[in-house]
Amino acid sequence: MPVYPLSEGVFTIGRDKIFVPFNLEQDVLQERPIGSLLVEVQPFLVALEDDLLLLDTGLGFNDREGVLQLHTNIRNAGFAPEEVTKVLMSHLHKDHAGGLMHRDAQGIYKPSLPNAQYFIYRAEADFALATAKPSYIPEEIEPIFGSGQVVWLDGTEGRISEAISFRHTGAHCPQHIAYLIEDGAQTHFFGGDEAPQWKQIKMKYVAKYDFDGRKAMQLREQWAEEGKRAHWNFLFYHDVTTPTMQL
Repeated sequence: MPVYPLSEGVFTIGRDKIFVPFNLEQDVLQERPIGSLLVEVQPFLVALEDDLLLLDTGLGFNDREGVLQLHTNIRNAGFAPEEVTKVLMSHLHKDHAGGLMHRDAQGIYKPSLPNAQYFIYRAEADFALATAKPSYIPEEIEPIFGSGQVVWLDGTEGRISEAISFRHTGAHCPQHIAYLIEDGAQTHFFGGDEAPQWKQIKMKYVAKYDFDGRKAMQLREQWAEEGKRAHWNFLFYHDVTTPTMQL
């Protein structure tokens, strides 16, 4: 079950929730505003026998050629955007949902993955529209809801297919969810922003940017224990150096 990290680059993000590119060889973190976090933005492709999965959709930025960076990264991994069959969303913050839609040559918003089903937690969609900026950008995500490509997820846990299950976690934001992807030989765990970096798995601390930081910390401890027993491969969306790790 191959996994392909789709790096969109390294950024700092401060209290203003703006993602500013960061060059690891030239820039100095201490020169950024106090409290800035250093993060990667990194969706993942997971290739199953009968499905090509995309886990979250990145920032939605265009590359230097004016092409959606997500599309370029998918092609660089050896696939076409049209081959993606399922998009699994952990939540709808702008750095995870920015690539849900893109503007075509006429400026019309269209789903970025034209042949995919988009799996979105229904309560998170409601929360995103009600909460809005700066963490959510409703005008960029609401069009997907009427596209006919969304499959709504409900409940505390559930199964999308024989290989894919989800669970409501609600710690980084109230309606956040996490995914397990299993093919019998291997299990990938995607915890979105509740397990965003390897250091947060190995260190015990409460993050101020989480809706419920204590719960997020407890979840990471629980997942570390469960993942070690079951040999999960963790997928870290915001880790600058370690996109995947098996404990």
